[in-house]
Amino acid sequence: MTTTLAPAPPAPPAETAALAPAGGLRRRLALRLLALVVLYVLWEVTARVMRNPTFIPPPGAVWDQLVKTSTSGYSGHLLIEHLGVSLRRIVIGSAVGVAGGLLIGVLLGTVGWLRVVAEPVITFVRALPPLAYFSLFIIWFGIDETPKLWLLSIAALPPVAVATAAAVHGAPTGLVEAARALGASRWQSTRDVVLPHALPEIFTGVRLAVGVAYSSVVAAETINGVPGIGGMIRDAQRYSQTDVVVLGLFAIGLSGLLIDALLRITEDRLIPWRGRI
Repeated sequence: MTTTLAPAPPAPPAETAALAPAGGLRRRLALRLLALVVLYVLWEVTARVMRNPTFIPPPGAVWDQLVKTSTSGYSGHLLIEHLGVSLRRIVIGSAVGVAGGLLIGVLLGTVGWLRVVAEPVITFVRALPPLAYFSLFIIWFGIDETPKLWLLSIAALPPVAVATAAAVHGAPTGLVEAARALGASRWQSTRDVVLPHALPEIFTGVRLAVGVAYSSVVAAETINGVPGIGGMIRDAQRYSQTDVVVLGLFAIGLSGLLIDALLRITEDRLIPWRGRI
């Protein structure tokens, strides 16, 4: 009996294979640029139709505020100073929240009775809006930096804790038992088997935590938040300076996109096995 093998399909030419990724990248960039142009046109047309800059400021007014706050400042501080202070608060709060979430998540994922006891508490804290407990921090710590950092830390902790606990608890039992059979201790099997397997999901929780901290920065800076982007937005809101409010939102959103891109690059470098196990 003779088996005939079908010939393998010809490989694409080297030039085509080399151009495909670049063509895809150019297409994505073109689509994103087109989307930005469409959004800009819609914004401009809506502002002209409404003719109410307090309700919808035109793009030109926001640009003028960008130039003004970058050169003359707002509330005694330049725009870059407001953004820098907010980013420092976000970084510190996120770092504390992520560290606490990792520790709690590993414990919840490896200790069964602790998961039963503490998981409802984590879910309860995650369901609370930041402003709900910010007032309590104001009473405890005053109006300086401490309550703001506590708010961002508590807001960033639950996403990491939940993602870490779920990923650690869902580690392959067979691999863990094999490591234990080869003489690994509980800590060694957790460090060498469970955590590498759970790291992709943990990193997703970290990205979510940073996003939650970003979304909470305006709440954190409602009290004595100047300098700070959130404080700038709150001051502008009091005086109906909608163009400054929109500028602050753009500053938060664009810096958030940049930090998320850096986190993605870090994730690709630190977790090359993501999607392969």
